[in-house]
Amino acid sequence: MGMPDANTVNSTASSARFLTAPLPDLAAWVRHFEQTEIPILEESAKRLEELRQLDEEDKVDAGMLAELIESDPFFSVKVMAFVATKRRHTDSTETETITSALVMIGVSPFFRAFGPQPTVEALLADQPQALAGVQRLLLRAARAAHFATAFAIHRRDHDVTVIRQAAFIHDFAELLMWCHAPALELDIQAKQKENPTLRSAPLQRFVFHIELQDLRHALMKLWRLPELLVRISDERHADHPMVRNVVLAVRIARHTQNGWDNAALPDDFHDIAELLNVSERAARGFVYKVDQGRLQGNTA
Repeated sequence: MGMPDANTVNSTASSARFLTAPLPDLAAWVRHFEQTEIPILEESAKRLEELRQLDEEDKVDAGMLAELIESDPFFSVKVMAFVATKRRHTDSTETETITSALVMIGVSPFFRAFGPQPTVEALLADQPQALAGVQRLLLRAARAAHFATAFAIHRRDHDVTVIRQAAFIHDFAELLMWCHAPALELDIQAKQKENPTLRSAPLQRFVFHIELQDLRHALMKLWRLPELLVRISDERHADHPMVRNVVLAVRIARHTQNGWDNAALPDDFHDIAELLNVSERAARGFVYKVDQGRLQGNTA
């Protein structure tokens, strides 16, 4: 990613050149995204400018900025990558949050670093199907974050914020693919619609020549995102409770995106029951309750 010098807004909105064929390997995909700027959501860009005006009157604090950034997975990743460029390699990143990062940088320096931003909507202005794909993923990310938070609170985990963040940005590599290679994403979508039994990983290898979880992990390492966030986002360590928390939240959000009749749900409820140390019936009821937004107070 061209590090987000946001005072130089890309002209990608009007002259986008999308990838229409897969790059040869993971290293090539990583190089591609290293050299491109991450857009953010249009709503986030507008809000950023509103806060910029308030900052001139000293009315903006780190918490206000964090609330904006944490509502947008594109912006979240972009800011964390930027923060890493300001951090010494020896600095600990175990408990770093968006808020603490903003406190470290300072509000006014943040605004100087992040000028008017390129947006996803402008980039995909002539790609309505791709924009719809992004919007579906954003809804799924929000639900995954909601499930992950509820599971973590139930487990009385001390790192609820990081777990929520990991679930929320879990699909950022796929979001970037929709922005840079919409034709390939639409190909995957068409193949899955034709044959719903196709599993995502082999399909991604066939279409992209890589698995998106490998791209996600490689980009997180490249951009030096917080170490704890990287660890709990690595599905290869799904035996760890925090990783399992994230994986299951993402899974249940994905499998219920189009309703509650997905054939994979019984396995999901079984695994969630094990994670939460409750019966499968209780796990099912808990998940329904969380999704309906009726979760109140402690979920234990």
